[in-house]
Formats: sequence, C-alpha cells, structure tokens
Amino acid sequence: MKTTLFAATLFLATLFLSGCVNKHGISAKYYSDCKEYYDLQGYYHKECGEDDIITYKTMKEAIKKKKPEPTSNVW
Repeated sequence: MKTTLFAATLFLATLFLSGCVNKHGISAKYYSDCKEYYDLQGYYHKECGEDDIITYKTMKEAIKKKKPEPTSNVW
C-alpha cells in the first residue's frame, strides 16, 4: 500500500512539476506554436498545434464521470 501511494505521489509530482500550466492546460511548453496568417480574401486564421499533455476540458470530463450506481440490492 505504501509503495503504491509513494509511486502515485511521485508520478503526480513529476507530471505537475515538469509541465507548464498555460491557459489551455498542462503542456511541455508555456507558449503554443501557432501559425497566424491572413488568406487572400483578408480573413484572419490562427492554427495551433495540439501540444498539450492534458487540457482543462479533459480534466472536467474526467471529474464528471463517476462510477455507476449498483442497480441490484445486495441484501
């Protein structure tokens, strides 16, 4: 039990201390590599790569998921 708790703590510490927290989530870089340009009609485009380790949207979805309630009575 202690080794599992220690391993989980060590994993979470390395995850949070090695990544950068930015406005999208946790990534290896603080600033995302984005390509910004105007097309021939004058419309602005911004394309950003998906370099996040985990996003806030993914975290929210994981928190909302919970174990299903048992449908049958044990007693």
